[in-house]
Amino acid sequence: MKITNIKCILTAPANIGLAVVKIETDQPGLYGVGCATFTQRLTTVKAAIEDYLKPLLVGRDPSRIEEIWQLSYQNSYWRNSPVLNNAISGIDQALWDIKGKVAGLPVYELFGGKSREAAAVYRHADGRDPQEVADNVLKLAEQGYQYIRCQLGGYGGIAKQQGAGTKAVGSYNNVGVYGGIKNQTRSPYGAQPGEYYDPDIYCRTVPEMFEHVRKVVGFDLQLLHDVHERIAPMDAIRLAKALEPYRLFFFEDPLAPEDQEWFKVLRQHAAVPIAMGELFTHPLEWRPLIVNQLIDYIRVHISDIGGITPALKLARLCEAFNVRTAFHGPGDVSPIGHAANVHIDVHVHNFGVQEFSGFNEVLEEVFPGCPQVREGYIYPNEGPGLGIDIDETKAAKYPIHNDMAQFSGGAVNWTQSRRPDGTVARP
Repeated sequence: MKITNIKCILTAPANIGLAVVKIETDQPGLYGVGCATFTQRLTTVKAAIEDYLKPLLVGRDPSRIEEIWQLSYQNSYWRNSPVLNNAISGIDQALWDIKGKVAGLPVYELFGGKSREAAAVYRHADGRDPQEVADNVLKLAEQGYQYIRCQLGGYGGIAKQQGAGTKAVGSYNNVGVYGGIKNQTRSPYGAQPGEYYDPDIYCRTVPEMFEHVRKVVGFDLQLLHDVHERIAPMDAIRLAKALEPYRLFFFEDPLAPEDQEWFKVLRQHAAVPIAMGELFTHPLEWRPLIVNQLIDYIRVHISDIGGITPALKLARLCEAFNVRTAFHGPGDVSPIGHAANVHIDVHVHNFGVQEFSGFNEVLEEVFPGCPQVREGYIYPNEGPGLGIDIDETKAAKYPIHNDMAQFSGGAVNWTQSRRPDGTVARP
């Protein structure tokens, strides 16, 4: 059996750009699909796949997954970039899909079978004020979800500045007058356009939000929160301590990958479970946190670390140190990527929870075989391989374009984040 063709399909059925790899073989009708979605750099990933990995891999045996992963990883000499990792991920997932189809088994059976029938998922409850957050938590609970992430006004309470040359507003303008904070301007004249937020107001309003939500919904639901690395390390420590009474399931991405040394301080001062890793692309980012038991959940985006093959190895490392998985699962993961997550989730013993953004009807039409959620659990498709496909004809009806939510003439908007004085900040 030989690889005969590799292509990268770009599509946006939910107005979010997705990259899907399709590997074709010399066996009639046998091919595999994988997710290579790096939404902010889609066309760069496509070039890495078709201009570099395709010439390297066509003619090779697709059953040699480990060898192909290692070869693809080192062939560029410089390695561990998110572009390269996502390109390799699409290849890797497609190869696992092929292997499962050849065996006539779901991919999770190739890992060693199930540890559970389905994976618990968490959904997002956002709101402009604490009551709206609580209302959205209750709506999700009525649908059977037991794990719910709570965010007040988005990450850091984002408020858009309308343009340069005007005053920019603080984050509280987005969440309304709350906690005695009045709307007021806080940025200098001439501040540049961007997504503005106020770390100080964010750190004060989040505990108040959880105080209200817990009074409304009680303590039976598992609540989560995502800092998104937006605040200074000391502010993250103070916020973590303030959230202790509300028994969070986990406190997500409190520190940036560059702030490794602060995790020890955070661990010593706050009894809050820590989830980390959404931006990780290199083993040296996660290994110290795991082996020193400084985190409780690993939050990697599996295509950003290279696909199923490294994700399984990471999960094994985590198991040895009592760290559980909580893989990234936003809208900028294709349904194929979600399917790959679920196959790992139902297999690994140290699974924690799975983030899930949901599928609309168009996504389910373009990607037949999407995994399904029932009463807060997501179930793998029991078909051979990953159990999911892409309809290329339907995918072509939803091309990527520059006026999608994350683009403006090719530039990404939501990562142009700024603090009140206009300083560029982490998204």
